[in-house]
Amino acid sequence: MFYTDCSGIVLLGTEMEPRDVIPFLALPYPVVLLDAYFNTIPCNSVLINNEQGSYLAGRELLRCCQKEPGYLRSNLRISNFVQRSNGFFNSVRESGYNTSKCIIHDLTPSIDGAYNDMLEILKRGDDIAPGYFADNDLLALGALKAFKEMGYRIPEDVSIIGFDNLSISEVSDPPLSTIHVPKQYLGIEAVNRLMSLMKDPNQTPVKIQVLTYFLKRDSSKDY
Repeated sequence: MFYTDCSGIVLLGTEMEPRDVIPFLALPYPVVLLDAYFNTIPCNSVLINNEQGSYLAGRELLRCCQKEPGYLRSNLRISNFVQRSNGFFNSVRESGYNTSKCIIHDLTPSIDGAYNDMLEILKRGDDIAPGYFADNDLLALGALKAFKEMGYRIPEDVSIIGFDNLSISEVSDPPLSTIHVPKQYLGIEAVNRLMSLMKDPNQTPVKIQVLTYFLKRDSSKDY
């Protein structure tokens, strides 16, 4: 027999796969999946609209660079990053540019890892884009550090836009332009949905997406 004082579960699914979620749904408690959604699982989910956020970032880079922007892609492929990739490339296509001309660098998803990877790319003399969208702020900040160390001016030579609006992005040099994620609101929505399910567990599962917005700082050029 399984005993617990739990009345419901908010499950952080950022790095989960569908198979990881299924055992939680078998428990006799309502579950709300936070920061993830899977087409194959009928589960209540609350998450940000990753594609909308990265689409905004792509449009900003296209406006300030006037050519195909680059992409700082995490070499850890989670569902959030796949969605951000889709939004970014959709913005390029819909603006009439060629996605095959977008320069992509695969980086380790940490500040130090992205810094070391980007430094190696720059020392190798690989082609560099006039601006980059990064899967998250950690990648963006690591790459920014490498560009500066190699003599690039940010944003005069290279614009960089991250995703998440981590607190460190506000105090980087220069402060990082990024996509703001309303994390507190996500948590509130997840708890509200869970409380509703605790009162009426037979509701149809819903997917709640929260919009993001572009936060302009000094790592991306004006236009």
